[in-house]
Amino acid sequence: MDQTETFVGSIDQGTTSTRFLVFNREGEPVASHQVEFKQIYPNPGWHEHDPLELVSSVETCVEEAVKQFEISGNDRRCIKAVGITNQRETTVVWDYETGEPLYNAIVWTDTRSQAVVDELKQKPGASQLQEICGLPLSTYSSSSKLLWMLTNVSKVRDSYEKGTLAFGTVDSWLVYRLNGGSRANVFVSDSTNASRTMFMNLKTLEYDDFLLDFFGIKGRVHLPKIVPSSDATSYGTLTSGSLAGVPIMGCLGDQSSALVGQKGFSPGLAKNTYGTGCFLLYNVGDKPVISKHGLLATIAYHFDGRPVYALEGSIAVGGSGVKFLQNNLEFFKESKEVNDLALTVEDNGGCVFVTAFSGLYAPYWIDDAKGTIFGITQYTQKGHIARATLEATCFQTKAILDAMEKDSGHALSELAVDGGMSNSDLSMQVQKLSSNPSPTFKHMRQPMLTALLSINVQIQADLISIPVYRPKMRETTALGAAIAAGLAVGLWRNFAELRDINRAGGTVFRPQMSVDQSCEQFKLWEKAVGMCKGWVGDKAHSKDQDSPKQTNGHTVDLSNGGSGVVDTASPTKTIPPTNTNGDMVLSKAPWINISGDLGDADDQDLFLELRKLEILQRLKRLGKIKVTYL
Repeated sequence: MDQTETFVGSIDQGTTSTRFLVFNREGEPVASHQVEFKQIYPNPGWHEHDPLELVSSVETCVEEAVKQFEISGNDRRCIKAVGITNQRETTVVWDYETGEPLYNAIVWTDTRSQAVVDELKQKPGASQLQEICGLPLSTYSSSSKLLWMLTNVSKVRDSYEKGTLAFGTVDSWLVYRLNGGSRANVFVSDSTNASRTMFMNLKTLEYDDFLLDFFGIKGRVHLPKIVPSSDATSYGTLTSGSLAGVPIMGCLGDQSSALVGQKGFSPGLAKNTYGTGCFLLYNVGDKPVISKHGLLATIAYHFDGRPVYALEGSIAVGGSGVKFLQNNLEFFKESKEVNDLALTVEDNGGCVFVTAFSGLYAPYWIDDAKGTIFGITQYTQKGHIARATLEATCFQTKAILDAMEKDSGHALSELAVDGGMSNSDLSMQVQKLSSNPSPTFKHMRQPMLTALLSINVQIQADLISIPVYRPKMRETTALGAAIAAGLAVGLWRNFAELRDINRAGGTVFRPQMSVDQSCEQFKLWEKAVGMCKGWVGDKAHSKDQDSPKQTNGHTVDLSNGGSGVVDTASPTKTIPPTNTNGDMVLSKAPWINISGDLGDADDQDLFLELRKLEILQRLKRLGKIKVTYL
């Protein structure tokens, strides 16, 4: 081997696993290692990670990949720089003086902060936030997660009051710990990650006083310094392990990294990554575009002191929907088996699965939705539900593409994909792109479910009605971080030198369904989305509270706080209870006509009636009340 050859390493810290890959100048991975880590679900809608396990998983992957690298005859000294890509909105807090985490990391999919979000939406100035930071108020961004911890976690609140609370996304936490923690105190965040907190001004790339005041943390929380995505000095160096002394020179949030890995460097280029979730980024150039159709404005990357912006459509559930079928419903033992199961049927059999496990993200932003399956009949089989699960991501991708066309004024001519679910040829078939010519829609991510893409890709092509391009090497997220570090260390000098990387051997999936058919399927999906709203919070009960109650077939109006009793002898007559001088006047007829058909009463009504009689008997025995029946 040429001892002067230069390699770059890439830390890919994702939602369910961590990887470390070593890339050569041709953009080929020559060594890699991956480990999964524990997913913590303390309550419904809650999702956490152990911050220390995130760090240890990185350290393990680096050591094992370097061993593999050297077994292949390479020298670790040829690895000249390391880049980092990471799950983005996931929030970590630690003590600024000791460096110890104060709580588990709250993952980007977590929805526990919904009440915080609802309260924030009522504050003056809430309507101005998206124009400044590019994001709408939701449980998705880091801001609400931090505020929830300040309210509910005593260690976090105590640290805040002492002035020692440090906040960061996963990139900040990893850089901090890999540099030795509080000893070196390298406390930075790249702008692609900082743009997901709701604390950064998209135009200035600095923390915004209005935003910090709105969230009530100005001057009270230690925030990482915002730095470019590719920089030779800002990120420090690894301080331990086989790569001790190697500088960290690049950092990108995972979806931005995927766009870079797909080389979406020109306005109009885009990518879609199918991983745990699904994320579609569209390069809009050097000025931010604030969406009017449910998309997010974000930083695509920040190289050479010049930020480039993107429109983003975020889907909470992608590969995690397949994991749900595997782990929760036990449809199969390995994720890759979803392909075979989906192929046991010709179509979804009329099933539509709105996989709103964390509400619905772009372009709908429905906080009170829950996962819902429509169209189940006695005909429904496991294969239909498996296919509907794959289709859910593809339908949402089409909705995002439609929104992007409205915001940008351009339709895409091709969608470039990567990620675990893009391994499913069937899934990529469904996603059809619009037929109007436009720039290439690039990218999809690879982490979790490498065998899913075949089915998923074809489904995607069919539903969006345009070709879908899938590169041969689908580790594009990790490649993006390697490119950021490689540009800083001089492995590549400019974008032109990257043009031919990972170009050969890709696959194009063309639509096999008519546009009319795909439109009909999409209409059914949109109908299902409209019907899955209102399952969370007060909204779920508002109809019940506003409408009359039904008891034994007769109406009881409780809208004004009354507890009227139905006179069963006269179904239209309601007799209100009265209370005079300690006497209680009741109808002889109970709420439920027990002598009638018990099938007309539900268990709750029966329980309440029996409980009422029990209480009245006790009161009568105690002489506390005189009971008179009409």
